[in-house]
Amino acid sequence: MSSFAFSGLNLAITAPFDPNGRIDFNRFQELIERYLAAGVDGIVFSSGTGMHVYLSPDESRSLIERGARIVAGRAKVIAQASALLTADVVARTRFAKDSGADGVMILPPFFEGPSDDNSVFDFYAEVAKVGLPIIGYNVPQAVGVRITPDLLRRLCELPEFRAVKDSSGDLIGQVRLIGTGLDVINGADPLVPFSLFAGCSGLIWGGANIAPRTCVAIVKAAREKRWDDVQSLWRLLEPIMSLLWDGDYVPSVYAAAELTGYGCGHARKPFRPLSTDRIAALRKALGALVEQEAVR
Repeated sequence: MSSFAFSGLNLAITAPFDPNGRIDFNRFQELIERYLAAGVDGIVFSSGTGMHVYLSPDESRSLIERGARIVAGRAKVIAQASALLTADVVARTRFAKDSGADGVMILPPFFEGPSDDNSVFDFYAEVAKVGLPIIGYNVPQAVGVRITPDLLRRLCELPEFRAVKDSSGDLIGQVRLIGTGLDVINGADPLVPFSLFAGCSGLIWGGANIAPRTCVAIVKAAREKRWDDVQSLWRLLEPIMSLLWDGDYVPSVYAAAELTGYGCGHARKPFRPLSTDRIAALRKALGALVEQEAVR
């Protein structure tokens, strides 16, 4: 993972909210500093875990601009620039570039958009004209567009298209993408150790908001090929990462982060507060991570 610009652990950071549902920018800065201190390699602002689709354009821009300014070159900065209109994606990408982001993460056309390879290629080619590195996004279960190995090879002919983030949860499919020899970023939390062993180029990890020290440690162990340590660390992480993936992902990340001391408020509407049973399940799945990640 060493030669790739976005190698290592890129944290898909939450957007913290105050009790009135507004972005808490003071808390935002505190969290960024704590995650940097934990050793993350990059931070994704306005990510899916950061509630991108439930932020206004101004809120998204504020998170990206302020986030890049706070990070100030201490880690890579990736901005989510996804939108329905191609012109909006281009504008968001240009804003990210002007704000100092190192790259953008962009969904292919979605919500009944074109799914043929030519249209997907044309879309990314249009955005690539901005001149900022692009990470594509493979999440076919949500978007309806699958980035296949053949399409990835074609997209990577664009100078600015650097990698695809694979959040499909399909390990076999991801291994086939990795088999192209091109850069693939794992975005499915339960696949982390398997993706690292298979040779993924990096991670974009929402669940790392909950346990950044442990998540950084597992990536470091994989870099050093200490696979016994990877396995031991994964035993701690697997219960919570698998539970998150079962459903209610975003509000569960928010709730679990509260339990480990990385509180960011509650997920914004339309998400409802989690049930007491779900909170209890999260607490149980966290196990020793609560103490291990406690604020020191």
